[in-house]
Amino acid sequence: MTLAAQSTKDSKYIHDTAKLMQNYRDVLWNVEVSEQNLQAEFRAEYGAANGIQITDLDISNPRLEGDAQSIARSKKMLQLIDSSVNLIRERHKKGEFYYLILYYSYLSPQRFKNTNEILHALEQKGISLSLRIYYGRRKKALEILSSVLWGYTSIACNDILTLFDHLIK
Repeated sequence: MTLAAQSTKDSKYIHDTAKLMQNYRDVLWNVEVSEQNLQAEFRAEYGAANGIQITDLDISNPRLEGDAQSIARSKKMLQLIDSSVNLIRERHKKGEFYYLILYYSYLSPQRFKNTNEILHALEQKGISLSLRIYYGRRKKALEILSSVLWGYTSIACNDILTLFDHLIK
């Protein structure tokens, strides 16, 4: 299988940045709830004080350890997304513009009811877009985020990978 074909196959399953961002709020909520539930269960089972975290102690409960590790992995992925979005905000020439589109589309604490509400929120920040332009700019923001998250394995770089495949043959 060629490098480009492998990348396309992998991208379909692993590098779907739009799907990742669509699930961001739900994952954030689930991580918060799971962490609270795990802490409550830990305190009930081990009688630990409120200030002590499960990660502070060495316990040999495989299920609790597994749950804690799963939560930690999810939190790291959320931190990676947040760091990548902030990198775009700080370093891209239109960073603030794309940040606001990503923020209101996927990251804000409350999900907007519809796209018109997102456009209104953007307008409050001085960004007036038509619906058509918004969708185009949101797609571009996701492509930029994808390149930050996945590098040259993103869908946006498939042409480069195809060219590279031809050069190394």
